[in-house]
Amino acid sequence: MTNQTPSRSDPCRWALAVCGLVVAADQGAKAAVVANLAPHRATGLPLGFQFARVANHGVAFGFLGGGGPVVVAVTIAALAFVLVWFALEPQRPWLWLAVGLIAGGALGNLADRARTGAVIDFIDPPLWPAFNLADVAITLGALALVVIVITPERTRT
Repeated sequence: MTNQTPSRSDPCRWALAVCGLVVAADQGAKAAVVANLAPHRATGLPLGFQFARVANHGVAFGFLGGGGPVVVAVTIAALAFVLVWFALEPQRPWLWLAVGLIAGGALGNLADRARTGAVIDFIDPPLWPAFNLADVAITLGALALVVIVITPERTRT
C-alpha cells in the first residue's frame, strides 16, 4: 500500500462542490418562494417561525440597508479574503468546507443582488430578522473558520 498525499487540487474540488451545492439549493429555494409567495406575505410554521418573502437591501440582517455598491464591495472583499487564505493553505484540514459554504452563500446572495437589487430572505423566526439558505451557509462557514483557526494544526510525520 502506498502512502499517497492528497493533491493540491483535491481540496479545491471539494470546495467547488460544496459551493455549487449551496448555490443550487439557495437559488432553488428562492425561486420556489418567488413563485409561490407574494411579497410581504407570510405563512405560519412551527415554533413561531414564518415562511415570508422579504427583500433585504442590506447585508446580514439588513445591516447597511440601502448601501448598494457598499454592500457588494463588502461582500466581495470578505469573499476575496477567504479565497486568498484558501489559496495559501489549501491543505489545511476542513478549510475547503468553510470556503465552499462561504463562497456558495456569498455567490447565492450576489446573484439575487445582480438580478433584483436585493437579497430574497424567506425564513423569518420570531425576534430575529429574516434570512435565507445562503445566510445559513455563510454563518456555518464562518463558524467553521473559527473552529479551524482555534484548532492547532497537527504536524505531519
